[in-house]
Amino acid sequence: MRLPAEAQALFTITRSGLLGPESPHRLLAMAQVLERYGPYGAAVGIAAIRDGDRPGVVDERGILTFYELDRRSNALANSLRARGVHPGASVGILCRNHRGLLDAFYGTAKAGGRALFLNTDFSGPQAVEVSAREGVEALFYDEEFAEVVSKIDAPKGRFVAWTDDLHGATTGTSVETLITTGNPTLPPAPDKHGKFVVLTSGTTGTPKGADRDIALSLVAPGALLSKIPFHRGEATFIAPPIFHALGLANVLLATAMGSTMVVRRFFDPKETLIATAEHRCSSLILVPTILNRLLLEGVEGIKQLDLSSLRIILCSGAQLEGALATRAMDAFGDIVYNLYGSTEVAWATIADPADLRAAPGTAGRIPRGTTVRLFDDKGQAVQAGATGRIFVSNGQEFSGYTGGGSKERIEGLMSTGDVGHFDKNGLLFVDGRDDEMIVSGGENVFPGEIENLLAAHEAIDEAAAIGVADEAFGARIRVFVVLRPGKDLDAESVKDYVRANLARYKVPRDVVFLDRLPRNSSGKVLKRELAIPETSS
Repeated sequence: MRLPAEAQALFTITRSGLLGPESPHRLLAMAQVLERYGPYGAAVGIAAIRDGDRPGVVDERGILTFYELDRRSNALANSLRARGVHPGASVGILCRNHRGLLDAFYGTAKAGGRALFLNTDFSGPQAVEVSAREGVEALFYDEEFAEVVSKIDAPKGRFVAWTDDLHGATTGTSVETLITTGNPTLPPAPDKHGKFVVLTSGTTGTPKGADRDIALSLVAPGALLSKIPFHRGEATFIAPPIFHALGLANVLLATAMGSTMVVRRFFDPKETLIATAEHRCSSLILVPTILNRLLLEGVEGIKQLDLSSLRIILCSGAQLEGALATRAMDAFGDIVYNLYGSTEVAWATIADPADLRAAPGTAGRIPRGTTVRLFDDKGQAVQAGATGRIFVSNGQEFSGYTGGGSKERIEGLMSTGDVGHFDKNGLLFVDGRDDEMIVSGGENVFPGEIENLLAAHEAIDEAAAIGVADEAFGARIRVFVVLRPGKDLDAESVKDYVRANLARYKVPRDVVFLDRLPRNSSGKVLKRELAIPETSS
């Protein structure tokens, strides 16, 4: 079965331009770099061989070509090795989206290090806890986070990746200093290839480190490219934080395809749209909350820009509600794609524009080389159309949490932690987290169904549902609602709307109005932070 899957993937990625005719000299050079540094360290080196003169990254400081990115990562890797950062050492990266993060990542990979991506929303104690748990030996950080990282023990060095002072960092050695003083020729081959660790979203507690070993296979890129029409040598705006799986995956894909990465340190809706137009981006990578903020710019504002090059809006990282997908396609055209997955399993399904028009809110179809099955609490496959726990196999599942433990597996497939169902057309719908199911009066209620319904209301911008203890029913449903600007709605109207569209036992007992929902940097609602008021509506 593996050989046919690889052959199918080869056809797909050749059509996208990811692979193509190359001279024997180039092929040999690329093979040597891959053998020397492994897939992560080699990515920018191969891009330099194939597309060295193309812009590799565009940020607030300007443009760096792939050739320049490659030379910078060489110099940084040599500087790290000279400072005692040996293969296998953990290197923390606490950076926003900019060239310094790419330098740190690719330089660490070429040195054979283990890049640990830290969350820019961390408090000082969180950063210390995670860094100690992961054994950080060296640290890259933006100068704005100097206080956050001040108590992190990094015996091999602390390096400023970005400072607003163009003349240099004021709190420590800068990445630019390491690069300008380092040898830009190929670093020595490490005795183990570089790796990276992405932290889970931490919606239910302290973020865990998800360790991943990449398999040298064409099936992974083939699966994505079979559903999403990326092409080599284009440009992509990467809006989500690169320290999360969605942002990092698109960095690796863009680098492999010789596509320019347009990034900004801070998200601004208007600037994002202007930069997408200015750099003729063919793809825009988003999470749902960012997509919603873009739409708040208004359809007229969007239509005033020349976005004719934009062919793909890829949304992931949190649930894309049907109403939001429809609004986005009405504004931008039918170019929205929804990727469903998790940090642990990578991807599971992908919805293309036709899927989202036919069934707004769907997580999509299973791409090539991927298996998705639904199981009940006893590990038995559920009947067609029934709700079950979602399990995935695609060859890219993580190898376990760095602190120990992993996700549940059944028949070789890994749990996403979600529950969902397939419709008669083979489209997957995610009904909610398997640990968020509300049992009210003996009935099972999944919050996602209520949340999707409320999000479709013309007066509601976003909503979240949770279960709270109830003496009579075991649990009752409480919803948190954020209204759209200028709209008005009371609690009884919210209940009546749910009552008119869903079963009686799914009608919330409590309705709480908020100015915004608490979310993490990937856009997921932090339900543990939703306040439980003394009185409710």
